[in-house]
Amino acid sequence: VQLQASGGGLVQVGDSLRLSCLASGITFNRYTVGWFRQAPGKEREFVAAFRSTGTRHYEDSVKGRFTISRDNAKKTAYLHMDSLRPEDTAVYYCAADSSLILSSIRDDIHYDYWGQGTLVTVSS
Repeated sequence: VQLQASGGGLVQVGDSLRLSCLASGITFNRYTVGWFRQAPGKEREFVAAFRSTGTRHYEDSVKGRFTISRDNAKKTAYLHMDSLRPEDTAVYYCAADSSLILSSIRDDIHYDYWGQGTLVTVSS
């Protein structure tokens, strides 16, 4: 199983960026996909999740700015980020798991598979 995150970079405040997470080795449409991020000196935190049931969930600070989506045929999940802020600067990770219940999707300990992370830097 492999998850490959990509799309990070250096952007300015207010810019947009789209992250991708390409999966291999799993039946992708059966998995919940989550995005997490870790800022320097901070713990990793939940950003968004797209459950296999079709529901989407967001951390409060990104609601209305970030959109999680997925293309099951391409085995790829996306995180489209608009109106980026300096506080969005972090390494972003995608993760996947096939057996998450709703109450667990925000906890990184419940995800079995992780990508390598992609750095997003928002400059003011």
